[in-house]
Amino acid sequence: MGLLWAIISWIIIGGLIGLIARAVMPGKQSMSLALTIVLGIVGAIVGGLIGGLLGGQGVSGIMSNPWSIGTILLAVLGALIVMVIYGFATKGRA
Repeated sequence: MGLLWAIISWIIIGGLIGLIARAVMPGKQSMSLALTIVLGIVGAIVGGLIGGLLGGQGVSGIMSNPWSIGTILLAVLGALIVMVIYGFATKGRA
């Protein structure tokens, strides 16, 4: 049951982080809710990696305490970076 709960938690956290990042990011983003969740999860991991490079706990900090304000800010920063890269990669499509 622990692995299932971890996966459900990552989906919920990824969705919240993705929605926050979409709200902060300027311009119109034409992506589905599922893609927002996936980019939010990837962004949280990227934010954890950035935090690890800056001397924090890194991805393990996200895993151990996903609801701290520092973790949320790093995850949103990572999601913004991932969304900007996704926007550049899909710019000509639509």
